Amino acid sequence: MPEPDPAPGARLHQLTTSLAPAITLLEELNDAFGPPFIQPIVQTVQALITGVQSETTGSLPPSVLDKIAEFTDTLHKIYTFIEIQQDGNRISQFFRQSEVNKLLKDCHTGLEQAIETFKVQTGFTMLNDIIQIQHEEETMHQELLQLIATLSDGTMSDRSSSVSYKKVNGSQLSSNSLSLLPSKPKIFHGRDSELKHIMEVLSLNAPRIVILGGGGMGKTSLARATLHHRDTCTKFQHRFFVSAEAATTAVELAALIGLHLGLDPGNDLTKPVVRYFTWQTGPCLLILDNLETPWEPIQSRGGVEIFLSLLADVEHLALMRPGQVLWTPPFLHPLQLLSDEASQQVFEEITDDPHVSNEMTQLLAVTGNMPLAVDLMAHLVDYEGIDSVLTRWKVEKTAVLSTGQHRTSNLDASIALSYSSPHITPGARELLHLLSILPDGLSDAELTQSNLPIGDIQACKSVLIGTSLAYKDIKGRLRSLVPIREHIQQFSPPSEALVQAIRKSFHHLLALYQKHDDTHLGVILSQITANLANLEEVLQHGLHPGSPDLSATIHCVLSLNSFFRVTRDHETHLLQIIPIHTCDHRMHVLYIIEYLSLRPARDHDQPITQGISHLQHFHDPKLEARFYTVAGAAFLTSSQPNSQHLKFLEKALALSSSIGDSKGQYLALIHMAYFKWRIGDFKSSLAISEEGHQLAYQTADLYHG
Repeated sequence: MPEPDPAPGARLHQLTTSLAPAITLLEELNDAFGPPFIQPIVQTVQALITGVQSETTGSLPPSVLDKIAEFTDTLHKIYTFIEIQQDGNRISQFFRQSEVNKLLKDCHTGLEQAIETFKVQTGFTMLNDIIQIQHEEETMHQELLQLIATLSDGTMSDRSSSVSYKKVNGSQLSSNSLSLLPSKPKIFHGRDSELKHIMEVLSLNAPRIVILGGGGMGKTSLARATLHHRDTCTKFQHRFFVSAEAATTAVELAALIGLHLGLDPGNDLTKPVVRYFTWQTGPCLLILDNLETPWEPIQSRGGVEIFLSLLADVEHLALMRPGQVLWTPPFLHPLQLLSDEASQQVFEEITDDPHVSNEMTQLLAVTGNMPLAVDLMAHLVDYEGIDSVLTRWKVEKTAVLSTGQHRTSNLDASIALSYSSPHITPGARELLHLLSILPDGLSDAELTQSNLPIGDIQACKSVLIGTSLAYKDIKGRLRSLVPIREHIQQFSPPSEALVQAIRKSFHHLLALYQKHDDTHLGVILSQITANLANLEEVLQHGLHPGSPDLSATIHCVLSLNSFFRVTRDHETHLLQIIPIHTCDHRMHVLYIIEYLSLRPARDHDQPITQGISHLQHFHDPKLEARFYTVAGAAFLTSSQPNSQHLKFLEKALALSSSIGDSKGQYLALIHMAYFKWRIGDFKSSLAISEEGHQLAYQTADLYHG
């Protein structure tokens, strides 16, 4: 398994810091002696550094990685050429003259391509930056015009109230009104720091506090815990908890609050509500739960904000969970997921089972530590039993937690409420649909480089984060929680165009790995590692028989299996579900190559025979050589090598030599050397090994050379 990769920003800084003095030295050598290659190398590296620094932090697009890998090969060939020139044996140099000339030609060609590529790439990046800046300026300009229009039009007529207002005695308690306070949450874990923060702010004069977070994150539970806190009861003579989800306008919101205050009904209770709180002599706490319902629609937002500003002017009134109010610092950050420990505590207290089992761990994993999901899952386990719930989840997904009628007892309803928010643009919905099949999420670089058919994708990302339908993990990748992903897959799966776009991007990444597998370029390995779950999920979507990209997807599965085999010494489960057509002989051979690579020798006879049969139907010496190399390498897992293994390797070597495939030659030679060593022919083994090593070295194979 590859070692964990350090932060990309730190790697880039270290790289540029190390290369700067080296470039200076190379320029001085070029000025003094004028040797070949130095000036093109300097120009290419400078262009490369400029291009890399101008890219989005995180990862580079496959096209750039491809060119970097090719430039690495060129540098290695230059190094090989210089070493050959330093060899004092002129006779040896004479016999290797054609080899040296070819190497020199490859060096020149590689450098010319690198210079041209990175100059173009850098200019293209700068052009993209200019276009993006212009687009952002235009967007900001439109938002400013919209804000001005809102401020100009967002007035509310000061209608006279027909309410017969009754002056309330200053000693009147909230219990004298129609307001019935909700109970204190019996099980409450993982929000100690947030509760402490709120209580510190509530100790100030006339505080205004907002609790932010997506659906199911526990905002209401935190507000209820605050409502019944000892310090709250001590400070505030009057406490009111109003659920605003039934209101759609400012007038309806005022009517709901008036109902809790015990006011007489009227056409517009805005002024009477404000007057009620103004005439109170003691501190009041007003909690407005689910205020996003009347506030989010554009047509009602202006009126709601004006009403809230009137309430905020009452000096002895503390407000919780309002919007567009001058908040009391320090500000409370949006609620995050529960910790693993807090989720486990909630689960154990509800189920009354302190034993941590593997099944409990599995169920907590699918909740994503979303408070509502943890609560519903635990209550269901307490009622049905953990084995039954786990079995149902595998079939029903979020429907298991969606039997209630209210958002607090129905996970799908809670998620659907956030999904239907007016803030969610069509592009943001498309991005959320795509994230539902990407367990690993996407980095900022992958968002912009995958050519997804989503306009202004960065703005869409911001919308999803702002509504808590997505979040950025510790690595900066945009992800969605398991319950949300399952819900979206069930009710709003991504379009085929979206899936094809991200699959195409992954196809390029895996093709890049296959092309440069001999260099083991760390950046490519890191990008594949960061997307392993994504790759398996997306490729599995493309394996159904009617998929238009079936052939390309199968190729990608085989490439992914090669990655698993090399870096993890096992195979991907997708290898077992590939629907290979009988007539596709080439695909059969590729599949058999991967099959043989991890199977013991005793299982090789039948697939090798099948592979040889399929090879008769098409002509591809390179693939045929690869097949016979893998077939010959079966002795690695056998107790006793036999002559058939050697014949396969000799045939692979002959095929590779006939088409000038140096890589195929040295792979066959490496296995032949090991075969000779296994049978005790150490002299032949050494000679063959040196020949293979020399070929690998000359072809810039940084792994075998």
